[in-house]
Amino acid sequence: MIPTYTVVGAGAIGGTLAAHLHLAGLDVHLVDTDPEHVAAIRENGLRIEHPGGELTARLPISTPDEAPGQLGAVLLAVKAQATDGVAAWIAPRLAADGWVVSMQNGLNEPTIAHHVGADRTVAAFVDLFADVVAPGVVKDGGIGDIALGEFAGGTSDRVRTLADDLRHWGRPVVSDNVQGFLWSKLGFGAMLVASALADDDMGDLIDRHRVGMHALVREVLTVARAEGVALEGFDAFTPDAYVTVTAGDTGDTGGTGGPDVATDELVAWLGRQTKKRSGIWRDIAVRGRRTEVPTQYAPVLAAAERYDVAVPLTRWLVESIVRLETGQIVMSEDHLVELDRRAAA
Repeated sequence: MIPTYTVVGAGAIGGTLAAHLHLAGLDVHLVDTDPEHVAAIRENGLRIEHPGGELTARLPISTPDEAPGQLGAVLLAVKAQATDGVAAWIAPRLAADGWVVSMQNGLNEPTIAHHVGADRTVAAFVDLFADVVAPGVVKDGGIGDIALGEFAGGTSDRVRTLADDLRHWGRPVVSDNVQGFLWSKLGFGAMLVASALADDDMGDLIDRHRVGMHALVREVLTVARAEGVALEGFDAFTPDAYVTVTAGDTGDTGGTGGPDVATDELVAWLGRQTKKRSGIWRDIAVRGRRTEVPTQYAPVLAAAERYDVAVPLTRWLVESIVRLETGQIVMSEDHLVELDRRAAA
């Protein structure tokens, strides 16, 4: 029997959503490559710690070698850099009416569609502040947004069904403009990525280094505009405020409006959250592994070249993260001082 949902990648996003689908009464099967994580979930269930307490979901889980022979609806929640290989693994196992939704960071839908077809690819924007803090344990900040739509365009019954099936988590938005959410998140995410260059709370770093942070966001969202994307706001992030800078606004705390007002609200919102460091920071500082930043921002850099949009700060950021994760540099707020200097220049 094919599970209703197979969640490939039982980490922060996949684990959280799988637990909520299970607790809503859906048939869910997890697939993950981490043997310690798999063993812990088999023995104790998947535990989700959240601000209101914790919940435990006892879910079937397997490694890829042990996974069900045929897959129906797949929630893909692996790191962006693993998408190509995992989508190739999924494709021959996907049932005739099966489909894949990218519950990931970045613009991964074209890679998935290359393997399974655009008509079997669902687009998703996921903004969950969660981390795997131990094998079998996910800490969920208890906030976030999800938007779902068809990669080929529009919405569908399967998208609306998935949104309803996630009701135990909350109420996802069903949208024909998931791209608008994904590109906005890349703009917001650029600030969070930059904060991983230093060992401090991301909200405080964004607040102290507005010149560089605002310029980063503006670069990414200018590329989105060149692509013809209508940007969508989410949580406390208002993307349009960063693209058009009002006269007299220098991007610092003495500005007259625009991005400064937006950042005031964003920093206040981040200050109220339980998660203080980005997932990129955790990958480098805690888990000692390569990040998904180069894969996430590769489409941004490629689009910038197509439209002749200058993105020197985005290129510098990606290169700096690679240098950090490979031990060529160490975490220091000096990097953000350098970002400010480059932006001001």
